[in-house]
Amino acid sequence: MTTIRKCLFPAAGYGTRFLPATKSMPKEMLPVVDKPLIQYGVEEAMEAGMCNIGIVTGRGKRALADHFDVSYELEHQISGSSKEGLLKDIRRILDGCTFSYTRQSEMKGLGHAILTGESLVGNEPFGVVLADDLCVGEGDGVLTQMARIYQKYRCCVVAIEEVPHDEVEKYGVIAGSELEDGVYVVSDMVEKPQPDDAPSNLAIIGRYILTPDIFDVIRNTPPGRNGEIQITDALQIQAERNMVLAYRFKGRRFDCGSVHGFVEATNYFYERWKETQD
Repeated sequence: MTTIRKCLFPAAGYGTRFLPATKSMPKEMLPVVDKPLIQYGVEEAMEAGMCNIGIVTGRGKRALADHFDVSYELEHQISGSSKEGLLKDIRRILDGCTFSYTRQSEMKGLGHAILTGESLVGNEPFGVVLADDLCVGEGDGVLTQMARIYQKYRCCVVAIEEVPHDEVEKYGVIAGSELEDGVYVVSDMVEKPQPDDAPSNLAIIGRYILTPDIFDVIRNTPPGRNGEIQITDALQIQAERNMVLAYRFKGRRFDCGSVHGFVEATNYFYERWKETQD
């Protein structure tokens, strides 16, 4: 299906919108019904054939590595009981994926977080998932859809969706010309513009497929908004030099970095969970 084997999860942020819950627990471990956010993302990557998982962590994030590991004491306690089946999904992940980790020593933006993961990726194309954007694809998962676009055009791909004009200041926003249905050649990318300055209402969400030359671009990208190294700025440079595509994915996204979006996702997945209990 795809030549992309690796997926990077920037997961070093503080999750301040969920304090005090995230004071000692990574926001990526917040449970949506019966799974932590990051597990949904890893399952999406795995479906797309990206089974080499790299996680960029920070202080206080050990729970991420513990989750993607065997808990022998727990396994022993529930062995042979009705509870054993509750671990089937995580066992499937542990059997099918490899995990590697590195630490982002200081928070200097998403671009810097991705650059920190260079040692985990090497010289090959890779996916990027922001776990607090929880996506449900129509049919195939969002990364699988994006992998098809990459396979066809062999360039960086960002996922986009339409958002209300008064919310564009929360996102990176693109302008471009439609290449095929739902696929745009990016001509401009702006990080968190004011509504009057936004080139469109097509907002970038937390799914990317990047080519390895992006690392050199990020290295030479000056700090942008809020003094951080923005992946949007690096991709704008990439769009000027080569080609960057934006893909309006088929499916639904929940912004689980916000309380409102997290509750929406919980309600949605609870209804799906109930169907499995009948």
